[in-house]
Amino acid sequence: MYLKLNHQKLDVYQSSRKFVLECYKLSNQLPTEEKFGIISQIRRAALSVHLNIAEGSSRKSEVERKRYFEISRGSVIEIDAALDVAHDIGYLKNINTETLGESMVKCFKMLSGMIKA
Repeated sequence: MYLKLNHQKLDVYQSSRKFVLECYKLSNQLPTEEKFGIISQIRRAALSVHLNIAEGSSRKSEVERKRYFEISRGSVIEIDAALDVAHDIGYLKNINTETLGESMVKCFKMLSGMIKA
C-alpha cells in the first residue's frame, strides 16, 4: 500500500487481490457458527495466497521465489477443498460462487505458469 514495489504490477498479484476479496465476500454469507471453522480457514488461506505472492516476488533466488509461489498455489487448493466441504454440508446452496470460481482458476493457472517458468 505504501511501498511502491514491482510485485504490485504483476498480473498474478492483482488477480490474487481480487480473489481474496471474493473469498471474503463468500465467507460473509456462510453461517456464523462457522466463524472459527470454514470461514476462518478460507480467509487465512486466501490471505496466504496474496501474501506469499508478494513475499516470493521479493526473493532474489529463483528457487526461493518458486517455493513461495508453490505455497501460494497450495493455499488456492486448500480453499477449493474447503469449498468442497461447504458444498457437501449445504452451505453453498443459495450462494453464487461463479465469480469466485473464475478468480480461483485464474490465480491457479497464473501461479502454475510462474512455477513452471
